[in-house]
Amino acid sequence: MYNLVDLSGKRILVAGASSGIGRQTAITLSKLGAELILVSRREDELNKVCFLLEGERHSIYCFDLSQLEKIELLVKTIVNERGTLDGLVYSAGVSWELPLRVDSPKKMKDAFDINYFGFVEIVKCISKKGRFNTGMRIVGISSTAAFCGDAALSTYSATKAAMNGAVRCMSRELSGKGICVNTIAPAMTETVMYDNYINEVGEKSASECELLKRQYLGIGKPQDMANAIAFLISPAARFITGICLPVDGGYTSC
Repeated sequence: MYNLVDLSGKRILVAGASSGIGRQTAITLSKLGAELILVSRREDELNKVCFLLEGERHSIYCFDLSQLEKIELLVKTIVNERGTLDGLVYSAGVSWELPLRVDSPKKMKDAFDINYFGFVEIVKCISKKGRFNTGMRIVGISSTAAFCGDAALSTYSATKAAMNGAVRCMSRELSGKGICVNTIAPAMTETVMYDNYINEVGEKSASECELLKRQYLGIGKPQDMANAIAFLISPAARFITGICLPVDGGYTSC
């Protein structure tokens, strides 16, 4: 039987693997044969995720990706201990709602450090000679917020739009190394962020009903995002680079 997405023997780093989309992506990629390297700040949660993975030789690294100056050492350590990489999924990030009246340069910098600068830095470090294998694939988790505005999301939206803009440039710069770089843009998905939203506005509220008019396939699941990531991180996507793929239940079609 032909398997379009086969990750057997692929060594893939998942940054932000302790929860949400990153957690489900790690589980899904392991079922497709990949060897996973899980990175997150929360070691206890990483251990829980690692227990759910299929296969062997998976590893965890407890690290705060907002510590930009230490990412080089992290990547060097991972490659020395685990070997050269075939893929990177960057799912680390924060999703604060910050109205303009309470936003500040410090809060904006904190959001950019993890959502954008951490992504750029780890891509830079991983794409150095001797750290990746031929056919390297990189997928960042962006958001429909990069395209569609909403109140209190100016900083968050800006970080995701920055990621998409950088990927368009990275794809050209890294193409000579045979590296493909893309993002996906989830809409509202059943993660902690969605749970917080429901707790704040109430289930079946006017706000949720309005959201579902636009996101007409319903609320997404982490598995929906993981499936798209699995394709883009696989050899099957060898001719796709520099794009942002909406995985949004129709949200951006309206």
